[in-house]
Amino acid sequence: MLSPVLEKLLILQDRDAKRLGLEAQLQALPGEIALVEHKIASEKAAIDAARNEMRQLETDKKLLETEIGLAEEKVGKYQTQQMAVKKNDEYQALGHEIETMASKIGALEEKELEIMYAIDGAKQRFQAAEAEMKQNISGHESRIATLRERSTSLTGELATVATEVAEARVPVGEPALRLYDRIAARQMPVCVPIHGGKCSGCHLKVSSEVESAARGKSLETELATCDQCGRLVYWES
Repeated sequence: MLSPVLEKLLILQDRDAKRLGLEAQLQALPGEIALVEHKIASEKAAIDAARNEMRQLETDKKLLETEIGLAEEKVGKYQTQQMAVKKNDEYQALGHEIETMASKIGALEEKELEIMYAIDGAKQRFQAAEAEMKQNISGHESRIATLRERSTSLTGELATVATEVAEARVPVGEPALRLYDRIAARQMPVCVPIHGGKCSGCHLKVSSEVESAARGKSLETELATCDQCGRLVYWES
């Protein structure tokens, strides 16, 4: 049979374990939320990248249109000049310039056509990616909302358990409470049973003296401790 002090300490330990578990969950939540927020940022960055690709292609197309327009103006100018010249060599020189510009215009128009196809492809990719990513973002935002609700719930549970811990400490004698707190500061659980002659905390064999003390009906100030890890040990019948 457990001594009265061990019964009280086990109650305290149970409530402390709940408190520590809740604290660990609360401490982990900001990291989980940050991870989901990072995913949202990545999805948005991908949408922006797809949009920027499309915008860059549109810009390139406009620049080509401008370049084609300037080249066509030059052709028109050369044709006007060609009609006005009287010397054959000047006429031929202007004809060569017209051919050169016409060739350049043809190349620019081919490039413009390629960009137009690229714009169509980019638009399709952007629309598909945007729809999927927005759906992903919505899911991530729902996850964050759930995590924040969980945080509120855990905070409430922790307040309740903290009260229960405080209540469980009241009936424990001061010497036993000091010993419990000293052990708890470095390791949990504090109170563990002996199984097969071994401490179930560190799983090492305890001395015959410790095992005998754990089996005995100790007074409140006489608690058996593992000679390996220092935990409070008791005999579990």
